[in-house]
Amino acid sequence: MTIHPQTRLGPVHLRVADLSKLVTYYTTLGLHLHRRQNRQAILGDGTTDLLVLNERPDGQRVRGTSGLYHFAILLPTRADLGRALRHFGESAVPVGGASDHAVSEALYLTDPEGNGIEVYRDRPRDEWRYPNGQLVINTTPFDVAGVLAAGDARDGRWDGVPNGTVIGHMHLHVGSIEAAESFYRDALGFDLISRYGPSATFLSAGGYHHHLGANTWAGVGAPPAPENSWGLPHFTIELPGTQALSAVRAQLERAGVSVTEQEDGYAGGYFVRDPSGNGVLLRSIS
Repeated sequence: MTIHPQTRLGPVHLRVADLSKLVTYYTTLGLHLHRRQNRQAILGDGTTDLLVLNERPDGQRVRGTSGLYHFAILLPTRADLGRALRHFGESAVPVGGASDHAVSEALYLTDPEGNGIEVYRDRPRDEWRYPNGQLVINTTPFDVAGVLAAGDARDGRWDGVPNGTVIGHMHLHVGSIEAAESFYRDALGFDLISRYGPSATFLSAGGYHHHLGANTWAGVGAPPAPENSWGLPHFTIELPGTQALSAVRAQLERAGVSVTEQEDGYAGGYFVRDPSGNGVLLRSIS
C-alpha cells in the first residue's frame, strides 16, 4: 500500500543542552517563538508549529550514530529565500553551504549544538525534469545574485519566516540503506524516488522530490544514539485524517513493526522507530 499522497511532515523535536541559546539562535534565524514553559520551547511560522525544543542539560553529544543529518525548512517563494539569505548575512548567521538541486535552491546551516538545517525553496513542479522518467535532482552552483535580487524585488524586508513555511523534508543518518528502504517504503508506504550511489536514498509521498532522505555517512552499521543524547528524539509524519492514519498503522503492524500510542505532552499519535532507532510520531490532521 502506498502512503496517502497528501502526507506531509510536522514538527521536528530536538533534545538540547541549552534552551535559551537555541531559542535565541532559531528566532534570529527567523522562526517565531510560539510558547515557552519550563524546559520546552515551541517555534514555527507564527501559526503552525515547526520545531519543539526540549532541554536536557545532563545529556551528551555522541558522534557516529544514527540520527539527524538535517531537517529542512521550506519557504514559500524564491523571494522569501532571498530575504532570508540577506538577513543571514546582516545578522551574522553562518551559512555553511548553498546549492541548486534542480528541483530546489537550498542553504545549509548548523545550529550551535551541531544540528543540521536546510532552508530552501522549491521550483514549481512544472519546471521539474524527468528525462527517461527519472526526476533530475543534482547539485550545481547556487545563484546568489539571482536569489538576492528576487528578495530585493519584494522590498527585501525580513520579518521572520512567513506564514506557509513548513518542514519540507527530513534527512537522517541510518545504519543501513536497505533496512531504511524496507521500513520507509515497504512498511510505511513512501515511494522510492532516487538513490545516491550505495550510501543515500530519497523517498516521498505524492510525487514530491523527497520527504525523507537517509544516508550511511555516519558509518554503515552506525548504532542508535544513547537515550540521553542531544539531537533528534523523533520527527512527525502527518496524515490527512484518521482513516489514513489507521491504514498506515495496520500496514506497519502487518510488517511486524512495534506501534505504540503516545501522548508526549505536546501531541499524541502512534510512535514507531525505524531499524536504526530514529523515532517517528505518526498523527492525523484535518
